[in-house]
Amino acid sequence: MATSPAPEKVESNSSVQAVSRTTTHDGEDILGLQDLDPALNRKMHLVNNAIDEIGWTPYHTKLFFLNGFGYAVDSLVLLLQGVIAGPAFREFGEKGYDNALTIAVYIGMLIGALFWGLGADIIGRRFAFNVSLLLCSVSVIIAGAMPNWPSLGLWIALIGFGAGGNLVLDTTVFLEYLPGSKQWVLTLMAGWWGLGQAITGLVAWGFLVPEGWNCPSVDVCTKQNNMGWRYVMFTSGALVFVMSILRVTVIRLKETPKYLLALGEDAQVVETFQFLASKYNRHCSLTVEKLDACGVVLGTHSKNRFSLAETLVHLRGLFSTPKISLSTALIWVSWAMMGLAYPLFYVFLPSYLASHGANLNVSTFETWRNYALTNISSIFGPLLAGWMCNMPFLGRRYTMLIGALMTAAFFFAYTSVRTSSQNVGFSCSIAFCLNIYYGTLYAYTPEVLPSAHRATGNGVAVACNRVMGILSAVIATVAYTSTSAPIYICGALLVAMGVLSAFFPFEPYGRRSS
Repeated sequence: MATSPAPEKVESNSSVQAVSRTTTHDGEDILGLQDLDPALNRKMHLVNNAIDEIGWTPYHTKLFFLNGFGYAVDSLVLLLQGVIAGPAFREFGEKGYDNALTIAVYIGMLIGALFWGLGADIIGRRFAFNVSLLLCSVSVIIAGAMPNWPSLGLWIALIGFGAGGNLVLDTTVFLEYLPGSKQWVLTLMAGWWGLGQAITGLVAWGFLVPEGWNCPSVDVCTKQNNMGWRYVMFTSGALVFVMSILRVTVIRLKETPKYLLALGEDAQVVETFQFLASKYNRHCSLTVEKLDACGVVLGTHSKNRFSLAETLVHLRGLFSTPKISLSTALIWVSWAMMGLAYPLFYVFLPSYLASHGANLNVSTFETWRNYALTNISSIFGPLLAGWMCNMPFLGRRYTMLIGALMTAAFFFAYTSVRTSSQNVGFSCSIAFCLNIYYGTLYAYTPEVLPSAHRATGNGVAVACNRVMGILSAVIATVAYTSTSAPIYICGALLVAMGVLSAFFPFEPYGRRSS
């Protein structure tokens, strides 16, 4: 297997040390050789040196947990609508479009990813980080009280809108404080995604099994004998609300230094570092004079930050050089392909298995138990990925390649499932392997995007995923689901994603985000 590229020489100047060819601590930046604003490159190098100089602190530990909450919420609410859709649709007389909640949450997350992503590059990370989770929690609780199918769909969309910013902001905020030698922790943080899925499974298992809370058929279904799905929403909403309060009380997030740097606020950058160094008894040699000596940063914002021109600045910044353009395009394509392959596979799978003689008759208890077990399995994929991506001969790219190919193998093998036990085993294996790929892609995306435009690029990537999620729901409604072709197409898409990751132009291992 190929090794990651050898570090390249970076131009030295009076303010910036020469880059070593051996370790991240000596200061090689991922985009350091790209033809970007030279003043920004020099300042970014000094900022990365300051982050490495301070190192890992209790502040980073708090960020790991509090940003992880956002990861967990994003996966929790994405599964939540699927969990409660059946019981809610039954209670409301099975009138309307049965896949409406799936489309609603994806539309909400699509708009949320673009809104919070672009907003974080325009007005800063701090506001969106503090507000998005609170908005999501309130929407979940209100959705549990809805009296009809259309109003439930509206609040599910609002849940998606609030949660849509979490995946964008959590990786961005955490990364922009991380020492270069600890950037692999960003991949590890995706374990919170699996935890969110597991929480959904366990809550559903608890509330959607008892007969007194779940009506047997649409003919006898009322609010009074079908409270299970509402309890799922109330419990989940309360949990998310507690998480949102902890985010603004346990840690008083300061604006990230890399956002401030792109804004030209050098004094605030130094103030943030001096605060961390003083609080945790660390040394920081960065001064305003050193940053001033690098020149003036240009081109990261328009004259009017609340204008169409500002949006265009951030979009153009993601295509500022041929290599960065290729990187951005391949990342967005990967997110889009995953958004189609994974949900579509599970849309077609039940009908395919039934038509090929599978006997998966299970009780309601076993259904939700198996669902919980599958989602618990997804926690451990990112833990393995975090270890793999920090190995020199694998790095991020080959970790994604291995994860995608392993998932594709289980996708193809899943077509041979004939019993309930086999179904659980393959489901758990797929959840584990898929999150090796997914967790690494989550971390890789912000690592290789320019910091001034990172949230926008990350938001568009997530939005591409959500667009394909909407498409998968539409296909599920109109397509003939018993054919085997879509199963193999989904597996082939995963193989393509793995191969594509091997051709990503940047390898973050041993380098610091720019």
